[in-house]
Amino acid sequence: MQRPDPDRQAEAHAVAETRFPPDLMYAAARLYYLEDANQAEVARRLSTSRATVSRLLSEARRQGIVRIDVVFPEVVDSADLAARVASALDLERVYLSQTSASAHPGRALAPALSEALESVGLASGDVLLVSSGRTVYEAAQFELPRLPGVMVAPTVGGQDEPEAWYQTNEITREVAYKIGGRPTFLYAPALPGADLYASLLDDPSIRRVLELWKSATCVVTGVGAPPLTRNSIPAFIPTDAASLRTAVADVCCRFYDREGKPVEFPGSDRLMATGLDVLQDIPYGIGVAVGADKVGGIIAGAHAGYFNHLVTDPETAAMLLSAAEKQQHPSSPSR
Repeated sequence: MQRPDPDRQAEAHAVAETRFPPDLMYAAARLYYLEDANQAEVARRLSTSRATVSRLLSEARRQGIVRIDVVFPEVVDSADLAARVASALDLERVYLSQTSASAHPGRALAPALSEALESVGLASGDVLLVSSGRTVYEAAQFELPRLPGVMVAPTVGGQDEPEAWYQTNEITREVAYKIGGRPTFLYAPALPGADLYASLLDDPSIRRVLELWKSATCVVTGVGAPPLTRNSIPAFIPTDAASLRTAVADVCCRFYDREGKPVEFPGSDRLMATGLDVLQDIPYGIGVAVGADKVGGIIAGAHAGYFNHLVTDPETAAMLLSAAEKQQHPSSPSR
C-alpha cells in the first residue's frame, strides 16, 4: 500500500484553507480591523470558529483585502520643541541632539554642545569652566569648536575615584586641547580636611583658580541625578547624610533641592568647588544632561539660575516640557 505524500497533503490542506469566499474574508476583516471586534466576537457573528477567523484574516492580508501600513512617526520639530522648553524653564536657549542620547550620551550630545559653545562667542583670554561628570567627560571626547586662547579651568577639585569622568584636571586638559585653549589645573582634593583646607586657601595657585571662577564667562556643567539613586557617586559624598534625602541634583558637586535651594552635607563647607552663588553670576551657564532621572534636577537648576542654557536630547526635552506644564497647571485634588 502506497503511503500518502506528506508534502502533497500539506499543499492540499493549504489550498483548501485559502478557498475562502472573498465576501467572508472581507466581513471578518471589517469586523476585526474597523469595528474593533476580537476574534472570538468575529467567530460568533460569522458562525465559525476562532481558528477559521485567524485563517480568514491571514488570507485577507495575503490577498490584499487588508493592507497594513507601518508609517515612520512624524519628525519632531526640534526647533519648536527647544524653544518651548526654553520658555517653560526660563532658559535663554536649549540645544537638542539629533538623536536619542540614552545609549551614547557623549557622542549624541557633542554636536549640540559644540553649537552651544560656539554661540557664546568666547575670545582669547576669556575663562571657560568645566565640571566633572560622565556626560561632560564623554562629550569632550568628540569634536568641539576651536576657541584659541580661551582659558579652561575645572570647577571642582580632584576626586579619588577610578572612573575617568571624575578626573577633573584631565577633563580640563581634554577640553583645552580640543578647543585650542590654555588649561589651568586645580591641585587640591574636592573635600580636604579642615587643616588642609585652610592652608590651600593661602596657596597662590589655588587662589588663582578661585579667582578664575569669579571671572568666568562660561561654565559647562553636568546635572547629576538625585544622590541617593545613583550607581556611581564620589566617595567623599556622605550618602547616609539625612540632608541629602531632599536633594534632587547637583551641579559641580553642589547639591540642591526641588526648589533650587542649596543642600548642605557634613563637610560641604570645605568643598573645593564652584559655589552655586558663583554659578548664578556666570553670564553663560551650559547645563548638559539627559534622562528621566535628571528631569527634576534640570527644572530646579534652571529656575534657580545655576545654568541658563541647556544641552539635551529630544526625549528628555519632551519629558521636561511635560513636567514643567504639570507644575504650572497641577490637576485639581480629587474629592
